[in-house]
Amino acid sequence: MLTIHGVTRSRASRIVWLCHEIGVPFRQVPVIQAYRLPDPFAADAPLNTRSPAFLKLSPAGAVPVIEDDGLVLSESMACTLYLARKYGPPFGPANPAEDGLMMQWTFHAVAGIETDALTLLFLHGSGNTLSGSDAAAVANAAERLVRPLRVVEDHLATHGHLVGGRFTVADINMAEVLRYAQGYHPLIERFPAILAWLADCQSRPAFRKMWQARLAEPE
Repeated sequence: MLTIHGVTRSRASRIVWLCHEIGVPFRQVPVIQAYRLPDPFAADAPLNTRSPAFLKLSPAGAVPVIEDDGLVLSESMACTLYLARKYGPPFGPANPAEDGLMMQWTFHAVAGIETDALTLLFLHGSGNTLSGSDAAAVANAAERLVRPLRVVEDHLATHGHLVGGRFTVADINMAEVLRYAQGYHPLIERFPAILAWLADCQSRPAFRKMWQARLAEPE
């Protein structure tokens, strides 16, 4: 059985969502991020990314990691793309062209969007009143995101989904990155096609199942 190492309040959420869409059974080992613990090395600390047992599996000390048929694989996007290829359509590629497009949109999300989207999440999403360098960081991140989001907006406005005219792993990978910026309304409301598409993605039963599990975990 597929094993997912990592709490759902991590990038493991992408893998969990995809597994629910495909209908793949999995076992989840709730490895928590060490930075969320007062002392990850304490004798009573839960299994975390600094735990020796986990470091044997992931020398980088980062979640998620999956184990599947003898394969140990890290990096969440690599995990989702691997599973999509393994199980094929409708969520995975039907041919090499679709495979390339799914990688294209995934890399666009990671390389062009994720870092600045996380800045919006961690600073603006903190709920604190921002000033000085933090306010400038949010403004700069939002400005940098306009160009890559415009690419996504224009595609979704005419295609509805990212690849193949259907919901695929590419939509999951992109939606989970754009979710970080979703709460920054001055930016995201400039892109109505993205907003409508995100609403559709997040209304899917598989997403809701993943999200409920995520909310059930400690913050």
